[in-house]
Amino acid sequence: MPATENTDTLAVHEHELGEQHLAGAMALSRAANWNQNETDWRMMLRLGKGFGLSAADGSFVASIVVLPYEDKFAWMSMVLVAPEFRRLGYASRLLRRAIAYLQARRLTPLLDATPAGHEVYLQEGLRDTWSFQRYSLPEARPVSGWQDMSGLKLRQLADDDWPQILAMDLPAFGASREPLLRALAARLPDAALVAERGDKICGYLLGRDGREARQLGPLVAADLPAAQALLSHALERVAAPLYIDIVDRHTSLRSWALMRGFAVQRPFTRMVHGTGRAPGNNETVMLVAGPELG
Repeated sequence: MPATENTDTLAVHEHELGEQHLAGAMALSRAANWNQNETDWRMMLRLGKGFGLSAADGSFVASIVVLPYEDKFAWMSMVLVAPEFRRLGYASRLLRRAIAYLQARRLTPLLDATPAGHEVYLQEGLRDTWSFQRYSLPEARPVSGWQDMSGLKLRQLADDDWPQILAMDLPAFGASREPLLRALAARLPDAALVAERGDKICGYLLGRDGREARQLGPLVAADLPAAQALLSHALERVAAPLYIDIVDRHTSLRSWALMRGFAVQRPFTRMVHGTGRAPGNNETVMLVAGPELG
């Protein structure tokens, strides 16, 4: 990530991202060893807006995407710069562009920072809130069948579950993200699961395919047994390699994942611009959807 800007930033032009930039966007994901595939990029551009920088020869240099959630806040993600153009201030330039765009619409900017970008984001007025870590499972491990020890019923998500899921997700995330959740449910149906006690949903899990691995998340649950049951069931249905992004406060779930063969890959810090608080409730958010989605 760049820390300074210089006159080289004048050698590129800024533009919105569109279909014609997908090949360049995918090249940035590959160069950074990030997990997004073309379907991810298409989904994010459909739900939000992207900005990019291109050189005079047409080569795609840098990107950022903003994902608005209602009229409350928006995620800034996909802050990527081609290796040969790094440390020229391009990421900072696009970050300021995105912040100005969101502030003009009275949306609080948020992002999930890698260690590499953290200092840059601090300089641009973002501050730390809470954190999570990515865990990876490179290959399938034997998983014993899930046993109901707490009155839970696990099953595939059904169309008539959406009212309960959305009602549970709204306070957990802090705004409605129905279009995103429905898109994820269609992306990886084997991971689209709900946990019930009686006739009430007490947790749900979604997932998606990726360039390097399938990602499980978001996972919102009323308690740890529901979260563990949903993940156990998903591990029986979804093939490795897998990524999960566990909120740091859920130490028991982190220990559970390590015992099942997951390994820590990298940390992330959730950051908010200005003096506001991060939205939502990280007591019920067990797995985030991913740093690019919130």
